[in-house]
Amino acid sequence: MGKDALFTGTTTRASDFEFDRKVADVFDDMVVRSVPFYRELQCMVVELAKEFFVPGGRILDLGCSTGTTLINLYREVGCKAEAAIGYDNSEAMLAKGLEKLERVGLRDQIQLKRGDLTDERLPLERSGVVTMCWVLQFLRPPEREGLIRRIHRGMLEGGALIVIDKVLNSHPVTNRAFVKLYYDYKRRNGYSDEEIVRKREALENVLIPYRMEENLQMFRQAGFEAVEPFFQWYNFAGFLCVKV
Repeated sequence: MGKDALFTGTTTRASDFEFDRKVADVFDDMVVRSVPFYRELQCMVVELAKEFFVPGGRILDLGCSTGTTLINLYREVGCKAEAAIGYDNSEAMLAKGLEKLERVGLRDQIQLKRGDLTDERLPLERSGVVTMCWVLQFLRPPEREGLIRRIHRGMLEGGALIVIDKVLNSHPVTNRAFVKLYYDYKRRNGYSDEEIVRKREALENVLIPYRMEENLQMFRQAGFEAVEPFFQWYNFAGFLCVKV
């Protein structure tokens, strides 16, 4: 696993950030050091999936990156699934994911496919559980509602959508405080002030979070009857959406 030093001594601009080979090479280190409670959240996703997965349905990980979440899910509920499929629009991330599947001996059991989450033709049928971890924040707001509706429509009754994302707070005072505390967290994990500022600039027009209440409303309007937050750490949150 390469160490994330992408924003050290660079002139990266907001328009330059993308999930290319440079990001893919250090992605696993990046998420461990940048996402609070990353390993515990991976455990929580698996626990929730085990609780709500509909046997015979498909495991779908949308925005699967290098495949970590999908591998964890397959190990716990894969024997009950019709298929385990990850979609991502980055060839570089998928290539890293395939290398990882090879290393853990799951190349034949898990499918990683190139897919645009905004494409209405993306196959989402017969899902028993769907995960989206730090993905919705990278979709343009008009595209999110349609994707969530399509996920609900294709999901088997009793199945669940599990989402983890960055969120905005309702008041600028708390939002500023939470962002500051998040940057303190990144400093504790070895990122310099220069790296923090440059990555923030690179993501400024790419990562667009919703407020907590906006996310909850979007999931409910898409048809999910049971919608609950299951995690929050400052400006990060997890949502469980069940098709009852």
